[in-house]
Amino acid sequence: MPRPPGPRRARFDQDETPLAPAQEVEVVVSRETTKPRLPAPARTRVFVVANQKGGVGKTTTSVNLAAGLALGGLTVLVIDLDPQGNASTALGIEHSPGTPGTYEVLIGGDDIAAHAVASSEAPNLTVLPASIDLAGAEIELVSMVARENRLLRALRTYLRDHEVDYVFVDCPPSLGLLTLNALVAATEILIPIQCEYYALEGVSQLMRTINLVTGELNPELRVTTVLLTMFDARTRLAAQVADEVRTHFAAETLPTVIPRSVRISEAPSYGQTVLTYHPDSAGAVSYLRAAEEISQRGAAAATLTEPATTGGAR
Repeated sequence: MPRPPGPRRARFDQDETPLAPAQEVEVVVSRETTKPRLPAPARTRVFVVANQKGGVGKTTTSVNLAAGLALGGLTVLVIDLDPQGNASTALGIEHSPGTPGTYEVLIGGDDIAAHAVASSEAPNLTVLPASIDLAGAEIELVSMVARENRLLRALRTYLRDHEVDYVFVDCPPSLGLLTLNALVAATEILIPIQCEYYALEGVSQLMRTINLVTGELNPELRVTTVLLTMFDARTRLAAQVADEVRTHFAAETLPTVIPRSVRISEAPSYGQTVLTYHPDSAGAVSYLRAAEEISQRGAAAATLTEPATTGGAR
C-alpha cells in the first residue's frame, strides 16, 4: 500500500508527553466559530513577537496563538515580516516570489487591505504574506524618510477601516529595520523563550534594544507577555530556565508552557498550525490554553482601566 504524501512522522512521537490531568482542558478547534468564546479586548492589541535568538519558536508562537484566538471567535491579523515567509506557510498562504504582501506595503506604500489574505486555518484570521522579495527591503528602507514608521502608518490606516482584536507581527531573528518597524508599530511585546541554555542572553540584548526604542521612537511599547517554549519536562535544565525566567518576568510570564513536540514541528509542512493538524496533541492544547490566558489578561486589563460608572451597576 503506497504511503500517503507528506513527511514521515518520527516513531518516538507516538509517546509524546501528555499534559498533567489537572491541567487538561476541553479542546475546541471547530472552524465554524459563530460566537466569540474568548473575551475581546477593549481596543486592538498589537503584538510584536521578537527575540534576537533564533530557533526559539517566534513564528510557531505567532501563528498558533493567532489561530487559537481566531478559533475562539476573535478577529486576528498576522503580519509576516520575515523574508522566509514561514508564518505564511504555516497559515496556508501563498508566498512565492512576486506575491504581493509586506514588501509592497513597506516599500511601495500600498494598503494592507490590498494584499491581506484570509487564512483557511480559522474564521476571521487574515494574513499579510511575506515573500523573499522582502529580503531587499532592509537596504531600500535605509534611504527612505521616516523609514521606521512605515509599518505604523500602514497599520493605522488598516485599523481605521477594519475591526481587529489582535495583530501579531512575526519578525526575523535580527534587529534590523524590519524588526525596528515592528517595534515602532506595536504596543506590546511577546517574547518566546526557549527552555534551554543561553536563553536569557538573547533576551537581555533584546531588552536593551526595547529600551532604546521606547526612549526614542515608541514610548507606549512594553513587554506584556513571555511564553516558555520547547519545554522538556524530563530535563532539570528546562525547569531551571523556567524558574529563572519567572524570576525575571514574574508578572509577564504565562502560566502555560509549550512542550517540545514533534507534532508542532510537523504541522507547517502541511500548511497548517498544530491546532488543526493534530488538535488533541499536547502542543495544540498548550497553545489553545496560552491564547485563552492572553485574551483573559487583555479583558482583565480593560476592566481595571474602565472609568467607574454611576449607580454602581453596568
